[in-house]
Amino acid sequence: MVTPILPLTMSSAVVKRRGQTLLGPVDLDISAQGFTIVMGPNGAGKTKLLRALHGIERLAAGKVTWQVPVGDTQDRQAFVFQAPIMLRRSVRDNLAYPLRLRGVAKSEAFARAADWAQRVGLGDALDRSAPRLSGGEKQKLALARALIGEPDILFLDEPCANLDGRATREIEAILKDAQAGGTRIVMATHDMGQARRLAEDIVFLMHGQVIERGPAQAFFAGPQTPQARALLQGDIVE
Repeated sequence: MVTPILPLTMSSAVVKRRGQTLLGPVDLDISAQGFTIVMGPNGAGKTKLLRALHGIERLAAGKVTWQVPVGDTQDRQAFVFQAPIMLRRSVRDNLAYPLRLRGVAKSEAFARAADWAQRVGLGDALDRSAPRLSGGEKQKLALARALIGEPDILFLDEPCANLDGRATREIEAILKDAQAGGTRIVMATHDMGQARRLAEDIVFLMHGQVIERGPAQAFFAGPQTPQARALLQGDIVE
């Protein structure tokens, strides 16, 4: 039986650059199931929080604790960046790459790559050069590449920030399917409509600190902090 890696706990976590505190101290629990949306104005620390949870941001203090040793979590979590990085290879090779790193046979990796390309609407693009895809296609490829390994948890940093409405709907549909399939999702977004459509719970950041956390329905119906109320009213929050 495989030991679950979640829930995930962040305790008194602090991220600093040149002596300046960019995040924290933050205490946060990420449960084993759900869809968490991280919100806050530009510069609030959303990206730093996601990177710290994922383990690619060095902590100046505090810790992030999984249910298993951190080395055992690497193949069971994934991250999708706002500007996805494409390997200078075909769509097929990009999708197969994380599987090949894990020792999956080439034939099986390519078969699974073809399946995932079909799922995200890139079935006809398997032989195309990934760097030449449109912005929406690149984001769908990045998402499929993250999900092809069936991660327990997926972190996403504003994945739809530069996409049109159609591409955004397609990305959201893929995320809903992933969650239904058992993947825990933690995603930063500045899009209020997207947060309302997807979130089960909200983490609201200001100046690198979590100032409000709770179920999405309660947050949108009656935020507890003046900053969150201002954000929901469309005011400038800084």
